[in-house]
Amino acid sequence: MPNANLYATFRRHFPADLDRPLLIAAGGERYSYADAERESARFAACLAGLGLQPGDRVTVQVEKSVEMLWLYLGCLRAGLVFHPLNTAYSPAELDYFLTNAEPGLVVCDPRGEATLAGLAGRLGGIPVLTLGTAGDGTLMDRVRACSADFPCAESRADDLAALLYSSGTTGRPKGIMLSHGNLASNALTLVDYWGFSADDVLLHALPIFHVHGLFVAISCVLMSGAAMAWLPGFNVDAVLAALPRSTVMMGVPTYYTRLLASDRFTRESCANMRLFISGSAPLLAETFTAFEARTGHRILERYGMTETGMNTSNPLHGERRAGTVGFPLPGVSARIVDDNGGEVPAGEVGNLQVKGPNVFSGYWRMPEKTAEDFTADGFFNTGDKALVDSDGYYSIVGRAKDMVICGGLNVYPKEVELVIDGIAGVAESAVIGVPHPDFGEAVVAVVVAGAGGESLGEAAIIAATREQLANFKIPKRVMVVADLPRNTMGKVQKNVLRERYQDLFS
Repeated sequence: MPNANLYATFRRHFPADLDRPLLIAAGGERYSYADAERESARFAACLAGLGLQPGDRVTVQVEKSVEMLWLYLGCLRAGLVFHPLNTAYSPAELDYFLTNAEPGLVVCDPRGEATLAGLAGRLGGIPVLTLGTAGDGTLMDRVRACSADFPCAESRADDLAALLYSSGTTGRPKGIMLSHGNLASNALTLVDYWGFSADDVLLHALPIFHVHGLFVAISCVLMSGAAMAWLPGFNVDAVLAALPRSTVMMGVPTYYTRLLASDRFTRESCANMRLFISGSAPLLAETFTAFEARTGHRILERYGMTETGMNTSNPLHGERRAGTVGFPLPGVSARIVDDNGGEVPAGEVGNLQVKGPNVFSGYWRMPEKTAEDFTADGFFNTGDKALVDSDGYYSIVGRAKDMVICGGLNVYPKEVELVIDGIAGVAESAVIGVPHPDFGEAVVAVVVAGAGGESLGEAAIIAATREQLANFKIPKRVMVVADLPRNTMGKVQKNVLRERYQDLFS
């Protein structure tokens, strides 16, 4: 049996000529597959030299850099568990993650060393090393002295490769255990489904503490021998400069709306591109349509989760439908059920469940929660409300926790949002439920005005929804705001909105 270690799987898909480019940085610096092989070996040797053993966690909170990529690959090679953290987390959040994950090493940005060292000291003296974006830091001092020859650790498919945490919007964040097999199977499927080849250049502007940028984007490149245009973050000018030498872009919807806001983003600027992919947050049909009109490209929208990687995707060849996330990927089973577990007919909203080699094994040290979220026949309850149409296209209508129960009747926010987003002058909306003394919960719409929407008012929006929605779905209040709160991946933070407006009817 071949070694199931994810790095070993990547290595088997590297180009025969290791001098082929892997990464082209924003400043023009070029790194090859040979660099990846050599530098990841140095990192692996360094980590092993610190006494870390296969299965130990390495907590990483640093800014995006080439060296962070080598660190990730080095962790895989040494059989360690990569535990990336958002750089925006507060000390209280970091304290929770370190306490829960019990890492053998913490790697942080030099600017955060004092905070992390203080937290790690209180937890028994976990070693803390630093890694900066310019190849600086105490970790790099050690790595440079290490050998570039390191044998890849032998791993089974079900061995833990990464530990990521949920957002924690409904309670304490849960540690999500992703295995070498989970990550490899999903990557191999996506490479085939999205047509990746060694001729591709992926425009990578995503953060790499998250599934989208770390696993989906990077894995598709490493599994196909492709290259990356590597940007430290999303910047319109930098993206426009990188597009002519790229063939694929992965982004969140915000990236695409920001590109559309620039008159320099034209059909000509996309002449070399073969595919734009969107995920991590719902893509508005308006954005899909405007993007196609501007560029001739129909954005491919897909659906995934931290717990599962990618589950569904619109097709590479075939109709990509706005507002849908396409079909289950090969090897992934999906079904939509009612609250009693019975499958619902096409066109009806229900609870989305998925099953496949991409689905995680469970939550870190939470066996009860793991058992709660899996069915007896092995399907994972995603917590998403969805429907499938007669042609087999899936649509996500909202999170189960986002559903509003008004007077005992279920209101799916997406349905109301689609109506409001169709009103002239509305840029986007978010529908939430807030406590109401009579109805239990009231539907509230939070609306961002767009071009021509300067005079939009609450009464006009409510009146417009009356023409298309049942009475119980009509917002009781409409709040017009400058923008919606979002997390780093562009998802609207409805929990923040619910907290902000919780006393609206008290």
